[in-house]
Amino acid sequence: MSSKNKAEVEQSSESPFVIMSLPEDVMVKIIARVPRCEYLTLSFVSKHFRSLVASPMLYASRSLLGLAEQCLYVLLTNDMTCDERWYTLCRKPYGNRGLVLIPSLPAMPCHGRFVSVGSKVYVFSGSYNHHKPQDVLSIDCRSHTVQTLPSMPIHMTDTVAGFIDGKIYVIGYSYIYKGTVMVVFNTETLMWEPEMTKQYIDLSDTEEPSYVVVMGNKIYTPDNEDDLVFKPVESTWESIRSGMLNYENWENTCVVDDVLYCYVYQKHLRMYDPNKRCWGVVNGLEDLWAKTKWSERRSMTLSYGGKLALFFTKLESGEKRQIWCAEISLERRQGGEIWGKVEWCGEVLSSGDLSLSKALAVML
Repeated sequence: MSSKNKAEVEQSSESPFVIMSLPEDVMVKIIARVPRCEYLTLSFVSKHFRSLVASPMLYASRSLLGLAEQCLYVLLTNDMTCDERWYTLCRKPYGNRGLVLIPSLPAMPCHGRFVSVGSKVYVFSGSYNHHKPQDVLSIDCRSHTVQTLPSMPIHMTDTVAGFIDGKIYVIGYSYIYKGTVMVVFNTETLMWEPEMTKQYIDLSDTEEPSYVVVMGNKIYTPDNEDDLVFKPVESTWESIRSGMLNYENWENTCVVDDVLYCYVYQKHLRMYDPNKRCWGVVNGLEDLWAKTKWSERRSMTLSYGGKLALFFTKLESGEKRQIWCAEISLERRQGGEIWGKVEWCGEVLSSGDLSLSKALAVML
């Protein structure tokens, strides 16, 4: 072998490991520039890389460089075992994407409620066992580790939760108080705030709220023909008749840039105009609705980096179940009409016995 060819072979064999010889802070700055959706792949390179992609220093560097981005986490339920496990949306070759199981995270509690705050997901158990404390967990999505937090101060069922200004407001039905109550968790002190507990919230025709929407630093929940609005600054509830929440499937709603959107099964994406106090339709998405044909009714919408992400499940020939994701950009045009554009759409998992349970955007 000639000396030139030998040198080329040696250089080729060494090149994949050159980065390992660099100082730690330089490696962190390099990896910080890699899209977060590639980190799962990087973690398989070596133990050292696995440690780097989970280090707080890396995410501090991404934040300083202005590279922090929202990443999608999806909770899927195994219909056979009822186990609920977290998956993350990762980039695949040729521009495709796929849901990948996070093996280090345990199964989630049944009937849980989940709220994303920054790089963390807070989990509030919805156990119906009144003799057992309701657990609260915090998942650090940088390292995929779990921390146990103080249990719920009041046992509640059928809970909903919303986040405003460092606090998570959990609302549900209490059999102890025989009515709807609200408790508040401080994400900075990691403690419950007993002085903010609200007992006997008056819902005229229902025992517990079915859904909450956080918009404009207020919490909205439907109540018969009216909407109940909680104002954290004043710590008061009031009833208004806006017609905003007087609609059908609230599991398919999300708020993007203070506009409320609702996906109507196989038909269209609706938006609520607060000025006209009425619902309208997002234009330009006809091709997407053709792709949702033969989909199941269960779907998820969420705000994702200023865009809207829609997860839905399709049944192909032989009832093969597939989970699909569509990323939709939104534009308000002259006259107030909102138009949507599908930036990407495709199958992200051949799911088998898995079904959608919850989807969240986490800042990493």
